[in-house]
Amino acid sequence: MANQKTEVIILDAVVVGAGFSGMYMLYRLREAGFRTRVFEAADGVGGVWHKNRYPGAHCDNESVDYGFTFSEELYKEWNWSEKFSEQSEILDYLNYVADKFDLRRDIQLNTRINSAYYNEEQNRWTIQTDEGTTISAKYFISGVGCLSTANIPDFKGLDRFEGKWYHTGNWPKEEVNLKGKRVGVIGTGSTGVQLIPAIAPEVGHLTVFQRTPQYSVPARNHPYDPVYLNEVKESFEEYKQKRRYSFGGFPNDVEARPSALQDTPEEREKLYEAAWEKGAVSSFFLETYQDLVVNPEANETLSEFIRNKIRQTVKNPEVAEKLCPTYYYGTKRPIQDTNYYETYNRDNVSLVDVKANPIVEITPKGIRTTDGEYELDVIIFATGYDAMTGSLFKIDIRGKNGLSLKEKWENGEQTKTYLGIATSGFPNMFMITGPESPSVLSNVPTSIEQHVEWISDCIEYLRENDIEALEAKEQAEDEWSKHCREVAEATLFTKTDSWYTGANVPGKPRRFLIYLGGVGPYREKCSEVASKGYEGFSLESTLKKA
Repeated sequence: MANQKTEVIILDAVVVGAGFSGMYMLYRLREAGFRTRVFEAADGVGGVWHKNRYPGAHCDNESVDYGFTFSEELYKEWNWSEKFSEQSEILDYLNYVADKFDLRRDIQLNTRINSAYYNEEQNRWTIQTDEGTTISAKYFISGVGCLSTANIPDFKGLDRFEGKWYHTGNWPKEEVNLKGKRVGVIGTGSTGVQLIPAIAPEVGHLTVFQRTPQYSVPARNHPYDPVYLNEVKESFEEYKQKRRYSFGGFPNDVEARPSALQDTPEEREKLYEAAWEKGAVSSFFLETYQDLVVNPEANETLSEFIRNKIRQTVKNPEVAEKLCPTYYYGTKRPIQDTNYYETYNRDNVSLVDVKANPIVEITPKGIRTTDGEYELDVIIFATGYDAMTGSLFKIDIRGKNGLSLKEKWENGEQTKTYLGIATSGFPNMFMITGPESPSVLSNVPTSIEQHVEWISDCIEYLRENDIEALEAKEQAEDEWSKHCREVAEATLFTKTDSWYTGANVPGKPRRFLIYLGGVGPYREKCSEVASKGYEGFSLESTLKKA
């Protein structure tokens, strides 16, 4: 049979994912004159905000901070309705961005990238989609995000369950009817803490299967005062600079005190009470004490404060103690909620400790733990994501000499990048908020903008200087990775099992892959690298190749 000739689409850049990262990357490259196309597996733009439509889904960053700042016009014409926006409003915003900047004409939906192979002879990437299309692009850019691959535990018997089951990360568009039903929720991370209070009033009975209790603080969400919104918009330039050069990517004006151990118990209590009443995770991290994530004794003062709040809120003392965490506060994803602990005072809500009584299997009628079977009509997995590397590994990415990214990084110790943007052996490939960048421990839109702007500036530099290929040097990668690890080891983050370290995915190597040196200092380091002709990268020119 004769070989069928396949047409190859020629582009300058392929971007994977149409969330915050992919849409802004498309905008920047297209403005610079590069032929760019975004490929998105879902049927709409928005990334995680397109798929995370579960009941109660809200952002835990303040709305005025959770958006783009590259366009002052966009920032001033969009009006957020409340302090912490719900999923639908953020999705509306991202659709508005797509329309305002005419991005949809270069976004291909319902298309998954299966593979991306680097051709060393041509210095180009050959990319295959799930529909059989072949693309040749000079640059391959990942905008897949850190939290977009759902983690569904491999429970025995799930295929035999006679009811319905859902994962919060792939929630159906159509309404899910839970009214009067026996519902089981597995997982009490950020998603579970939002979901549980939202569905408890509707269901017949809610059984929460908790492995690890979580610290959560009140969100104190409320509608925005139009006067406040106008004040923020009028100070746009000052606000933008504060956000970009701050430690966490937030324009915070309150300076935390040096140490929780320098104040009296009464002074600490007063400060923690003020943060509790103000609400939001950021109040505890940015407006109390600087040593909470580096000093175990300091951390314990806040941890016990929150545990006491749980005991005061939950009426059943036995349930309250089951809900009290023991790990260092903040070393798992910090959570904020609306009436989470209060929900356990409802007669139709029960808590099952699956650390003491593990789940054995999913039965046709429900969930069986070591202490018995719980009959359910619906099971909801709020079990999070295969974070940081999971979405990259879903694509067969191969660099020089056919080396796959998954093979290079399969041992956690070998998961190394340069600046969290590039990795050696994979020329002309860029990662937006990749491993070893501030990513999820920063205000992510701030970090996305910084990465997108750095990458687009870099690609323009390569064009202007006739550079065919740019690749991170192994030495630069080793030094950056070592620096990231040293910064992390100086904190309490590495002392706790969490999805930050991959502990939520069985068999995944444990490694803390987030840069903790601060958004502002990180930005300055990236700018310094660029100002020195992309120091730490090898550059192959067109003339050299000729």
